[in-house]
Amino acid sequence: MQTSFTLAQLATPEIAEAERILRKCVHCGFCTATCPTYVLLGDELDSPRGRIMLIKAMLETTRAPSAKVVSHIDRCLSCLSCMTTCPSGVDYRRLVDRARAHIDDTFQRPWAETMLRGLLAIVLPRPALFRLALLASKALPGFLSRLLPGRLAGLVAMAPATVPSPSTIGSPQTHGAAEPRRLRVALMPGCAQQVLAPAINEATVRVLTRHGCEVVVAKGGGCCGALVHHMGQEGAAREAARRNVAAWSTELANGGLDAIVINASGCGTTVKDYGHLLKDDPKWGAAAAQIAGLTKDVSEVLAGLDIEPDGGAERLAVAYHSACSMQHGQNIHDEPRQVLAAAGFMVREIAEGHLCCGSAGTYNLLQPDLSGRLLERKIANVERCGADVIATGNIGCMVQLARATMTPVVHTVELIDWATGGPRPEALGPGS
Repeated sequence: MQTSFTLAQLATPEIAEAERILRKCVHCGFCTATCPTYVLLGDELDSPRGRIMLIKAMLETTRAPSAKVVSHIDRCLSCLSCMTTCPSGVDYRRLVDRARAHIDDTFQRPWAETMLRGLLAIVLPRPALFRLALLASKALPGFLSRLLPGRLAGLVAMAPATVPSPSTIGSPQTHGAAEPRRLRVALMPGCAQQVLAPAINEATVRVLTRHGCEVVVAKGGGCCGALVHHMGQEGAAREAARRNVAAWSTELANGGLDAIVINASGCGTTVKDYGHLLKDDPKWGAAAAQIAGLTKDVSEVLAGLDIEPDGGAERLAVAYHSACSMQHGQNIHDEPRQVLAAAGFMVREIAEGHLCCGSAGTYNLLQPDLSGRLLERKIANVERCGADVIATGNIGCMVQLARATMTPVVHTVELIDWATGGPRPEALGPGS
């Protein structure tokens, strides 16, 4: 693809990077076949190829984009399925991130949209505040439904009927390993996940310590920064990254770490990219690259630990939903399926598994109509599997899927924990 950036523009590292990415695109159109919004809408401007043309024009002119251009960029899920398909290696992820940052800097959204995005950026990354908001929503449902913008009220509607009791695992601490100790790892407890489903972290710690891993929750860590980054708030995303890099670097210096373990694939995709996010930071750039290199999804760690079931779990048929951030963002395909099979479960594949379920961080709140259509399509494919349970490795997908099916939805690690001596996942109900 030809570009027409000025020399002054190309002196800016972000524009120089965007220009290199744009030049790789050959307009082949392979990306359109796997783009969820193009599959639904059939509009070229709602495909990666179309968005790349819009982004090129937007960045070349440097002006604020039109509302129409913003609407097409906003409809992108950042599922990255196009990157899996692209034969030319176009790094669409960095391109759409640059576009969102440009939009955040130059475009004035309607006040309701600005308010919604601002509240999401403040509330969701802060577990205590998010918990308080959910508890308030349960105590005053009618009042809050009238007070909150409609799409933010949707967040309340997606919350569990009962807000789970907080877990202590989010606090800085060390969980000792069963002997002999094989690994020392740091666990990112997450933000929304530890409020909505604290059992995931508890299961993660149990199964890791049971298999010889010392698990550290580092002091000073917090949200990975994915949520604000996907809304174009690059400064806030970098601040979140610096906090985590500082916290894990301290643990590296104090006792060493074999891995940074992430059990929410959306977070894992972001943390694995810290080296790029902070590449120009003179203080934290090198440390961020080291942390990114140590980061692993929990399924990657478990795949190397020789899972041995104890016979206490039922041999259930599991429909495995591979989150977009897992399969496209991190290129992890086999490990979750391998550990489920090793634990004694029958893994069933979901048709159109490459297509997003519509969760995509805050997408189901910001684009509820498209998200709902993708959810319906996903659930139809899931239910054709005839599985006993749905397993996935991302809290956003879990919440999204559970909205539309009676089949229990659990985290992959909850099943592995159950199969190796832990409790039956609560979502499965009492055993027979």
